[in-house]
Amino acid sequence: MRESIAQGFRLEGCTVAEAASGAAAIELFELHAFDLLILDWNMPGRDGMEVLHHVRARGGQTPVLLLTVRDTVADRVAGLEAGADDYLTKPFAFAELVARSRALLRRPVLGTTHFLECEDLRLDTRARTAFRADEEIALTPREVDILEYLMRYRGQIVTREMLERDVWKQTRRFTSLNNVIDVQIMRLRRKLERADRPNLLHTLRGVGYRMGRTS
Repeated sequence: MRESIAQGFRLEGCTVAEAASGAAAIELFELHAFDLLILDWNMPGRDGMEVLHHVRARGGQTPVLLLTVRDTVADRVAGLEAGADDYLTKPFAFAELVARSRALLRRPVLGTTHFLECEDLRLDTRARTAFRADEEIALTPREVDILEYLMRYRGQIVTREMLERDVWKQTRRFTSLNNVIDVQIMRLRRKLERADRPNLLHTLRGVGYRMGRTS
């Protein structure tokens, strides 16, 4: 079923990553940023609910659609209260799965709240102000855009390509923005750092960046 669903979404023009177990799903979530997660409650090993709890515990706000044969009201409530955004019982028509997925993707990106938090760092996306341990940080408009993007993908790897596409809104360039992005990240990191606080913005050499305290 996983392979059929993945192939169906590829035919819809989506880029799909597959996980055959709960542990594999968690590994994918830790390594990449996704627009939507479709979890089967009965995944082998760590089941879909465990994966869902892990995603939400790490601050992930990616929309989650839960698939299951469980169809009682109590099961649906349990799934939604655990952090699922939608719930689809088996058997289902693939067309409905696509429709529900599109509905989730049409929602405001990664939640509707305008307050984002990571440890003692807080960003008000409406006022476009940031505070670290209640001390306001003076940021440029571009730095606010970058910080918001990194915080929305808190705990996940954000690549330069993602920043170029989603923050700089550049999809076709003859020259790379890598140097520009690296300089902006360096300046942002300096503004976020505090001598008595853990670093929150990390560079993963050759991979990208991650927002969040390292374990």
